[in-house]
Amino acid sequence: MKALFIGGTGTISMAIVRKLAEDPQWEVWLLNRGNRKAEIPENIHTITADIHDEAAAEKALKGMNFDTVCDFIAFHPSDAERDIRLFRGKTKQFMMISSASAYHKPSASYLITEGTTLANPHWEYSRNKIAIENVLMKAYREEGFPVTIVRPSHTYDERNVPLGVHGNKGPWQVIKRMMEGKPVIIQGDGSSLWTMTFNTDFATGFIGLMANPMALGEAFQITGDETLTWNQIYQTVADALGVQLNAYHVASDFLAETGKPYGYDFEGALIGDKSVSVVFDNRKLKRAVPYMTTKVPFSRGARITLDYVLSHPECQNEDPEFDAWCDKVIEAQERAKKMVVEI
Repeated sequence: MKALFIGGTGTISMAIVRKLAEDPQWEVWLLNRGNRKAEIPENIHTITADIHDEAAAEKALKGMNFDTVCDFIAFHPSDAERDIRLFRGKTKQFMMISSASAYHKPSASYLITEGTTLANPHWEYSRNKIAIENVLMKAYREEGFPVTIVRPSHTYDERNVPLGVHGNKGPWQVIKRMMEGKPVIIQGDGSSLWTMTFNTDFATGFIGLMANPMALGEAFQITGDETLTWNQIYQTVADALGVQLNAYHVASDFLAETGKPYGYDFEGALIGDKSVSVVFDNRKLKRAVPYMTTKVPFSRGARITLDYVLSHPECQNEDPEFDAWCDKVIEAQERAKKMVVEI
């Protein structure tokens, strides 16, 4: 079978590419601008083109047909419309990466299924993903365009420690604060529930949906089965580092307001996503992919990630602006507490 991945070198997609490279049943092609070439397995075929240049992409793909095509880098409805034009009649299955952040939160039930309402007034990213899904499902209903929607939640790999509150340069500064014994900000009281998924576990579920007739015209959330509080998540990271966690809890609303002047979109990332408890019901996925299970719990995944990041200086992106912002937020909270005590 023949698969084409648009992108194919990101956190989610690289794990899929590496697994399929070992599967003789699949011939895998990547269409991208040539990023992370050194990490792509030798038997993976590449097409160097910018998918946003539709004419160039159409020329590069001329005469090619696929069993499965997946777009990992679609972020606007116009991207979905372009993909329909490019792959109409040229693939038996078109998989689109959406997002579990598209679910309405808090939902009517604590348990989130694929039927949970899609709505997110706090995050434009999520609203665009919802619009993408609508474009593709309309094409499926009206012309049989063979779409499968995939909704990941918080998926991570060996290069990125998944945390709730960090700056635009990634989580390294938070890790550094932990190692230096500084207070580390956790949104809310840290008791809300969350799910982390290591990218190799995600890849198992995704590959199981490829060329799977049960997947056509359907949406699937792919997440791990482990549910943790944010306090547990941060404590797990601190334990893996061998340090004492100095947790400092701050209301998400306050973080959203104080983060705006610094370009931190905590309204979307927290109020629209991570500050709300989520528990995913993965039974639909497991009916389609019976062998899907969590093989990398967060206690192990955190150690895998920290071992990699600590041994690869290129992953240690200093963020002094975020570090200073954390100190300012904590100072402001301490002043407010003092005023309350005095009153």
